[in-house]
Amino acid sequence: MGSASKMLLLAATTALASGAVNESVQCYNHQACRYKPLANLRMAGMMAQKEELWKKCQADHTCPMSKAASGKAVCVNGVAIVGNDRYPCHNIDVMSFIPAADLGSAVRGNDVWGWTDPEYGNEIAIMCLADGTSFVDITNAENPTVLGYLPGTNWPTGAVWRDAKVYDNHVFIGSEVANHGLQIFDLTGLRPFYGKGGSVVPRLSNTAFYGEFGSSHNIVINEETGFLYSVGSKTYRGGPHIVDIRNPKSPKFAAGYDTHGYTHDAQCVIYKGPHEKYQGREICFNYNEDALLILDVTDKANMIVISNTEYNDNYYCHQGWLNDEMSMLIMDDELDEEYTKNKHTRSLLWDVSNLEMPVHIGDHISTEMSIDHNMYIHNNIVYQSNYCSGLRVLDGRDIGGKATPELAWFDIAPYCDTKTEKGVDFQGTWSNYPYFKSGNIAVSSIELGLFIVRVQDGVLPQNN
Repeated sequence: MGSASKMLLLAATTALASGAVNESVQCYNHQACRYKPLANLRMAGMMAQKEELWKKCQADHTCPMSKAASGKAVCVNGVAIVGNDRYPCHNIDVMSFIPAADLGSAVRGNDVWGWTDPEYGNEIAIMCLADGTSFVDITNAENPTVLGYLPGTNWPTGAVWRDAKVYDNHVFIGSEVANHGLQIFDLTGLRPFYGKGGSVVPRLSNTAFYGEFGSSHNIVINEETGFLYSVGSKTYRGGPHIVDIRNPKSPKFAAGYDTHGYTHDAQCVIYKGPHEKYQGREICFNYNEDALLILDVTDKANMIVISNTEYNDNYYCHQGWLNDEMSMLIMDDELDEEYTKNKHTRSLLWDVSNLEMPVHIGDHISTEMSIDHNMYIHNNIVYQSNYCSGLRVLDGRDIGGKATPELAWFDIAPYCDTKTEKGVDFQGTWSNYPYFKSGNIAVSSIELGLFIVRVQDGVLPQNN
């Protein structure tokens, strides 16, 4: 990391930890709040650090790296051979690999999501890139087809971050690109491209657009209610900017929440957990840089804080996910590996059975030295994208007992050495999507492209 970026990040961490930033920024007037962002110094410092790294790798022609597409590679004796490269692995096979150059735009990758066509059953990976979004049909996982590419808004302006989520057969896409807004694309428009491939990837156009915010960091959707929560935008001090998307082609502003400032990511659900008082309510679990904020958003005109909880060694409260029972969650802190003595990936285990008093009960410590990023839980199995150490799969059935053994893993970035502190770096995998009925998992790589992988038969618990 460059000295300037590191100084900014350290200053930001100190300021937020002391409460100086929150005290100096007051924003209660509705209209003023809508367009006045919080000076979210922790995020600004980390973004500067990442941009410095990625500019260097772009200049070195190592992001994206030039690789050829590849088909199935079985993990045997701890190695899967993909093309000419050897990938360390355990209990995970590669079904296929699609390089960045084949996705419609040869630039760095970032987030990934998915959609299953309710009429035809096709499984579509939605791969986000620095300058747009690629749609890949992975129904035949060993022979995927790139269906189309949707260019982003206002590229190029230097921002790398992009995020996509799905509701009612439409994808909603935000980006850190200035004045990007919210792109909306009707995914049924991909159907004419099923079964068709070629060297030229079709260019797609927006179905609709929402412009009440410009840049954003993450898009969060509660599919049960039809509300979208843009977080990390330049509105509401970076807090949730809420959009009614029940008519996907005609999104409407609903509300905003500014009281606790910048939200980096969130999960919003109709609560079905053990805390009876909140059952049936719409609850958002917000990851707010230095704390877990649990918010009742049922009444958009009167959103209520249930709890706001900090924890030890909070350097960047980044993202997390609930277990199936909504009684526990796992969280990641994106900077603790860099700024604490323990460089091994730490995943924070939380008991949230009492929403008013969530408790950090312990940690899962990885064997690898690597920064953690996005994770999801499906059937109480935890799927973590941990930058240099790749996709890590944990048994999440007994988070409360602090027993989360690792079941499988695939090292998407063998050029990182996660047995040393060199693995504590922003390279490798950004995210994954583990919700396809087929069991195939889409895993995004910053430097390489899109991997489709699968946990080997008999590895996951039988009730999964």
